[in-house]
Amino acid sequence: MNRRNFLKSSTAAVVAQSLPWSRMAAAEGWRTFETVTRVDIKDAFGVARAWVPLPLAADTPWHKTIDNAWSGNAARAQIASDGKYGVTMLHVEWNEREMNPAIEVTSRFMTRERTVDLGGPKSAVDLTPAERAFYTAPTELIPTDGIVKKTALEVTRGAKTDVDKARAIYEWIVDNTFRDPKTRGCGVGDVKSMLESGHLGGKCADLNALYVGLARAVGVPARDVYGIRVAASKYGYKSLGTGSPNVSKAQHCRADFFARGYGWVPVDPADVRKVVLEEPPGNLAIGDEKVRAARERLFGSWEMNWLAYNMGHDVKLPNATKAPKLPFLMYVNAEADGELRDQLEPDSIRYAISAREISA
Repeated sequence: MNRRNFLKSSTAAVVAQSLPWSRMAAAEGWRTFETVTRVDIKDAFGVARAWVPLPLAADTPWHKTIDNAWSGNAARAQIASDGKYGVTMLHVEWNEREMNPAIEVTSRFMTRERTVDLGGPKSAVDLTPAERAFYTAPTELIPTDGIVKKTALEVTRGAKTDVDKARAIYEWIVDNTFRDPKTRGCGVGDVKSMLESGHLGGKCADLNALYVGLARAVGVPARDVYGIRVAASKYGYKSLGTGSPNVSKAQHCRADFFARGYGWVPVDPADVRKVVLEEPPGNLAIGDEKVRAARERLFGSWEMNWLAYNMGHDVKLPNATKAPKLPFLMYVNAEADGELRDQLEPDSIRYAISAREISA
């Protein structure tokens, strides 16, 4: 069986029916992209399953999902959620007699620049007590007590407002951490281990998780936002964009924090450290002009050459044989014969992700 099935959220359906996506993009400055994720599970004996991250389910002022579709020889495919964080994924299952399990997932979405003016409070927006508790709570790899709390209090000493605290943490991470090219994938975000070992190196899932943990430990609501880069940077940073339509290894997570009067404020200290290490000619000084520009811009702004997947932690894959908890869902996951394949090795699952911008 090889068919094309559209999986459209109710919000996306309303958008699609009320205003053609191409006209909407042109009218409001949105960019429109399409990603195609191809998954092939080789050497599968018995039932095979896959879990493919989907674009952020809820529309935001900077990200909207148009639709998702799939085709392939799966016996069953449906949108699933982890429940707690609203992480959405396509949960796919093949019959045990299927010798070459394969699926192709196509997603269309729109993005636009995300910038928050921190010159002064602009509104009375605030979180409910339940929301504030949720976004300051610990996760399995991001505790908010012990060494995390101690470090956060030291870093934010003298800071009065949530914006001041968030800025102090941002500057501390930029000054004291480093991007470690030996880290597999994007890292795992084990904040406690980083601080206890004194090894403050890693990649985006490590450094931005550290940001979130320190912020939450001093009562500043903060989130990790997981996704994937889909285009080159329009600001000229080779290290902060893609170099080809193949984005199979372009996963990237970001962070934001909440401040009264401003709402959610985007930050990305991990990308500042990426510019230091990877921006040509490489190993730039912290005072280099390119680094200083990125450092200033990435507190309060995200360039949206990037697809947002979700903001989840401690994610359980529905119907997985051994039901492991993942620190986050940013990669394609698959299992065969009851064994989970290595999500950090596309060849072990044989998946590929391509991205292109769609003209309005």
